[in-house]
Amino acid sequence: MIITEQKPIEEIKESLTGFTRIFILGCGDCATLCQTGGEDQVRDMAQRLHDKEIVGTLVSETPCDKRILSRDLRKVSDAINAADAILVMSCGVGVQTATEITGKICIPALNTKFIGMTERIGRFFERCSACGDCILDETGGICPITRCPKGLLNGPCAGHMNGKCEVDREKDCAWILIYKRLKELGQLDKLRKFREPRNYNIVTKPQQIIWR
Repeated sequence: MIITEQKPIEEIKESLTGFTRIFILGCGDCATLCQTGGEDQVRDMAQRLHDKEIVGTLVSETPCDKRILSRDLRKVSDAINAADAILVMSCGVGVQTATEITGKICIPALNTKFIGMTERIGRFFERCSACGDCILDETGGICPITRCPKGLLNGPCAGHMNGKCEVDREKDCAWILIYKRLKELGQLDKLRKFREPRNYNIVTKPQQIIWR
């Protein structure tokens, strides 16, 4: 899931300076689960922007999907046309998708943080960096690229202490976790494998996948 957090309202209002008629677009998927861009948050945002004319609101099922957002926006086309700007309460992909479809000025109300695991509402943990070269089968299902601040591929550095990371003593050393997991699985032999340095050519930006 894409984890987001709402920008401070003062920052949002500053971004809306010069715009009078605002349409608010929310996200029915990740931002709803994060409680940053669902029905309740869109309604609350409309109330907080009391100095603006809110011409309409919509929580799209999946605003990062161009087909679905196009379908949803057709239902509110008059309100979209009347808007000076669209305030988008979704991840950055949703903001860019709305921009492509509408041609309107689209302003992000959220900061996109990371791809994460939800333990429960309000407790989100980064677990994937979308590196393009997944080795979770070799590391007991624990990602060293994401969970090690240094992104080490061949075991821990000398900075760990009592199982904690020297970068952040509150966090467990990823490679200690990997060792313990592989030991539980009876797969410690996987630690003998040397992993080549990461091939950054496979994660050059922007990435795309196009089926032929």
